[in-house]
Amino acid sequence: MEQSQEHGEARSPERGRRGQRTGTPGRRALLGAAAALGAGAMVTAGAGTAGAAGSSGRGRGSYRDLPVPTVVAHRGASGYRPEHTLGSYQLALDMGADVVEQDLVPTRDGHLVCRHENDITGTTDVADHPEFASRRTTKSVDGVELTGWFTEDFTLAELKTLRATERIPGTRQRNTLYDGRWEVPSFEEVLKWADREGRRRGRPVWLHVETKHPSYFRGLGLGLEEPLAGLLRKYGRHRGNAPAFVQSFEPSSIQRLDELVGTPGVVLLSAADSRPWDFVEAGDPRTVADLVTPEGLKWIAGYARGIGPTLDLVIPKGADGRLGEPTTLVRDAHREGLILHPYTMRNENTFLPADFRRGTDPNAYGDAFGAFRAYFETGIDGIFSDNPDTALLARDAFRKG
Repeated sequence: MEQSQEHGEARSPERGRRGQRTGTPGRRALLGAAAALGAGAMVTAGAGTAGAAGSSGRGRGSYRDLPVPTVVAHRGASGYRPEHTLGSYQLALDMGADVVEQDLVPTRDGHLVCRHENDITGTTDVADHPEFASRRTTKSVDGVELTGWFTEDFTLAELKTLRATERIPGTRQRNTLYDGRWEVPSFEEVLKWADREGRRRGRPVWLHVETKHPSYFRGLGLGLEEPLAGLLRKYGRHRGNAPAFVQSFEPSSIQRLDELVGTPGVVLLSAADSRPWDFVEAGDPRTVADLVTPEGLKWIAGYARGIGPTLDLVIPKGADGRLGEPTTLVRDAHREGLILHPYTMRNENTFLPADFRRGTDPNAYGDAFGAFRAYFETGIDGIFSDNPDTALLARDAFRKG
């Protein structure tokens, strides 16, 4: 994540695969503002495989059991460590994050690795490796021309010779201390790590797994969904009650995954005037604005269990950058039984709404707690944050009123 730049009482019916409604009412959790839970294709808790037992630490998991609002560690604890590294993931878990996010891109030999983008120019030390100088190239990815080094031009063994670096060193200068400490992790390594930590802690290590640019990679013969489904099955995270979500900015990727696994799917939603890239390729004229209408949300609910909207779709900003009035998105999504995990909260002034910035230094922390409260009050079910410790403290304060 993220694609956009800073990613009355309703009863939520249970659904089978691909949104078939069974008519059983779901549960709601009230935490300050009403936050609907219980949507989705849930297998009875405790029906997981032996693999699921290893990853969850108790053999069961349901997103209905997660704390609300759920704190999702965005690319790990990326406010403190280079993103998508085992160091970032471990710190997020140690801080107490409810869920840890991974973004997946493929290697030339078909392995899935954790990077925010397939362009690894800014997140690894690849430019310092003369043996890979000739791999620098220009590509068009989802209509955007990029020049750099790309994961699909490397084998996994070659990527393992690189080290991760801080993506935004100008903003997060302290994170550069950790440049070079960690490799680019494969997703299978992360699954093994989650299994170990789950057994050690005696509770699930929840993952939020995104397919990046799935249409682009499918066009290269490197489809993401099939190998992802295979790994989810191998590690017992393929059932509706497994401690994992799958997410994508391309609805067709979630539809494809819904045919392959029972893992709850989440459709990510960028700016209102944008179009998912699979829509562009298919000639589908709908925009995100169409998808957040009641009709669009009903369509999403046919194959997904939730949405991950940019925060501006929950509370738009005015021309002055200050928060305006909340939209009806939370209410409308809950009516369709969808949970909402919007993105992304960060502590730095440069990323906060104008009314929560403090001082003149764009890289200094602003009033993140005030911003969290404003978003929590809308009734969202969770939030992605680069700073999971701040998000958890904000949730505690919100619960206390």
